[in-house]
Amino acid sequence: MKPAPASASPASSASSTAASSGASAAAPSVPEGVSASTAAAGKAARQLLRELEGQFPVFRDALPLAIGIDKQLLARRPEIERKILRIALRLHTQSVRYLKGVEKAATRFDLDGQPADALDDAHRAHAAERLRERFRQNAAQQKARREAEAAEQRRNDKLQQLAAKFSRR
Repeated sequence: MKPAPASASPASSASSTAASSGASAAAPSVPEGVSASTAAAGKAARQLLRELEGQFPVFRDALPLAIGIDKQLLARRPEIERKILRIALRLHTQSVRYLKGVEKAATRFDLDGQPADALDDAHRAHAAERLRERFRQNAAQQKARREAEAAEQRRNDKLQQLAAKFSRR
């Protein structure tokens, strides 16, 4: 087995140090594991969604969107980047408010709020399943958080008991 050249080790550690210091500098604004371009696209998509909610009642009221709504939007607003639009539509259609609307609705709507197509039972069932899944995940996260807090409290109590026991001596 050959030892690594002495010059390779400091260079690699210097590059990893630079990378880690760069990551920590970006940490407050960009979550770990998310690239800056992805974060910027998400921010732009949320901004676009706010604009769409202000401009179109179908977004503001979380009505079920007509199939092909993306093409309608691009025709009316050609300046919108397709990638940003897709992210914005995904944010909107995966929201609890939208899924609840789809679960109860019978009709899809176009950008003007006019009825477009009938809503399939399969789409309503899918929305209901997504909601149940989301609520299950939230309940599991809350339970895990409560259990972690309880374990931390037990740990703190035990440490206080030990500190009290050994401070008496």
